[in-house]
Amino acid sequence: MNNLSAMPPVGLVVIAAILALFVLAVLVLFITCARYNRLAGMVDGKLNRDNAFLRYVVNDFADAYKRYGKDVNTPAIIAKGVGAKLSGSLLCERFLNNAVSLFVTLGLFGTFLGLSLSVSSLTEMIGYSNTSEWLSVLDSVGGGLLSALSGMGVAFYTSLVGAGCSILLTILRTILSPQAAREKFETRLELWLDNEVAPSLGTTLAKDDASLVRAMIDAMGASAAEIRKSLSDAAASFTASTSAAAASFEKTLVVCDGEVKKFDAAVAKFADGIHDFSEVDYNLRGSVERMDLAVRDLSGAMREINRRMGGESK
Repeated sequence: MNNLSAMPPVGLVVIAAILALFVLAVLVLFITCARYNRLAGMVDGKLNRDNAFLRYVVNDFADAYKRYGKDVNTPAIIAKGVGAKLSGSLLCERFLNNAVSLFVTLGLFGTFLGLSLSVSSLTEMIGYSNTSEWLSVLDSVGGGLLSALSGMGVAFYTSLVGAGCSILLTILRTILSPQAAREKFETRLELWLDNEVAPSLGTTLAKDDASLVRAMIDAMGASAAEIRKSLSDAAASFTASTSAAAASFEKTLVVCDGEVKKFDAAVAKFADGIHDFSEVDYNLRGSVERMDLAVRDLSGAMREINRRMGGESK
């Protein structure tokens, strides 16, 4: 205990981490094995079978059995259920499989950490030994030796704790093997499903060729009925959409007919206006011609008057 109290804090931290992981691994080991044993007891009928995992596996097995009959792949269904509902237990198994090497790795980490502390202390001590005042630094050299020894203590103690925890966990895993408990539980579950659950389930799988033909005929009849229903629904939908389009087109024709009639009336009015304008133009043109003749006659009369007046004046 005195050696541990004189150990640097980093060494104590590494040892505490190893011990904490060891305690955690032991707890996980017991909990995982207890869970598998409890599920095995449920399968054997020793405990109440009201469990979410068993309900999930039985329902999946029943659905597959109705489709495939005795050809159902029971181990695959069990593996699927374990992966879906017991993922936490599988994670605990992986942790236990790697815990032994984790303890050894932490021990080696403490070893290298202690060796690095020892090397730094020895380097400092050698630096003091090269000074001319050797007697005055003996106390410092003694302190350096103590630091170097404490570093070596970190290296040896952490390795010792890591190796010891690894050995103990290996022994416990040999006695209480979660993997063996799970395989035993899966085997019992498979026998229970095949021998007790399967006989109580119905199956839609054909037993002989005649049954297979009848099943095919029934399936084809059901498919034909579905096709007829789909075609009938499509025809009804097409008829409804066509009727709606025809009604809309008829309304459009009525509106267009009214607009065409309005356009014809406007054109007729425009034609009448053009006819009236033609008559006005014709009458105006005649009036202009008559005015031109009158002006010519007036000009001739004025010239004749001027001529006569000129003759009289002579």
